[in-house]
Amino acid sequence: KKVVKSWKNITFKRKKMKTFLKLVAILIININLFANDFDLAMEEYNKSNYTEAMKLFQKSCDSGNNDGCNNIGLLYVQGKGINQDYSKAIEKFQKACDGGNGSGCFNLGIIYEKGKGINQDYTKAVEVYKKACDNGNYSGCYNLGTMYEENKGIKQDYLKIVELYQKACDGGIENGCNNLGLIYYDGKVVKKDDIKVKELYEKACNKGNDRGCLNLGMMYDQDRSMKKDYLKISELYQKACNGGNDIGCFNLGTIYEKAEGVKKDYSKAIELYKKSCDNGYSRGCFNLGYMYEKAQGVNQDKTKAKELYKIACDDKIEFGCKAYKELK
Repeated sequence: KKVVKSWKNITFKRKKMKTFLKLVAILIININLFANDFDLAMEEYNKSNYTEAMKLFQKSCDSGNNDGCNNIGLLYVQGKGINQDYSKAIEKFQKACDGGNGSGCFNLGIIYEKGKGINQDYTKAVEVYKKACDNGNYSGCYNLGTMYEENKGIKQDYLKIVELYQKACDGGIENGCNNLGLIYYDGKVVKKDDIKVKELYEKACNKGNDRGCLNLGMMYDQDRSMKKDYLKISELYQKACNGGNDIGCFNLGTIYEKAEGVKKDYSKAIELYKKSCDNGYSRGCFNLGYMYEKAQGVNQDKTKAKELYKIACDDKIEFGCKAYKELK
């Protein structure tokens, strides 16, 4: 049963948009503060006095501060200080968006794309993401790029996708950098450019994007034009793993198991394979099963190995099925 290293068998994948609530949490604490009622509202919000914050945001909104309107919408989505109400959130996001507030347009786009409290409408989501992007909201540019790429509400257009991911990346959206790197790596739409790919992955990784770290590590791992720098590769996989990337954990596990540039450490490999498996990566489950079967860094336990092989088999991993049958 061969332990297979991930990069030989996996397609580079784009990171999807963050969930609505995570995006909301980021936006609400990074709004420009300029109106007194708004300042006071933010102070109350940060003290978890949501009812008072709602009142002050409403005063700010009524006075023409579209950031205040946007934040009322966020409170309705979060259900803080008031019952969750997507209809009222939509009303406030629309008001903010109509006033040229990029965050309001962006949040409205998420609601239309996800169908929160309203019928899912990709065409409308594209419309408001574009408005968000045009108003300087780089997350809007990124999400609009994903809509183009996934052919949601608009015809797929890779030249436009490149433009939007570049704009998002330049605006500090690390997912935009990672996705743009994938396009340059693929080389089907733009000329393949490994130097640019590495620059983009590094930019994404330095901003905390786990897939950027993973993809950069995999590039160094596969580079046959130079001697492998396993210290650098391990560092990148560790960053990816620390960011919750199951493949990063898996790849780092293989390095410790095979002693590639590091001292062989079965205990560390087991820890990493387990983390990968627990996060849903079935190849991690297979390799962990192999360690149990062969008593590598752990007491032999063929029952446990069989359980882990079955997880891999259930996920259509052929060698997992073969190993499972041999132990059954």
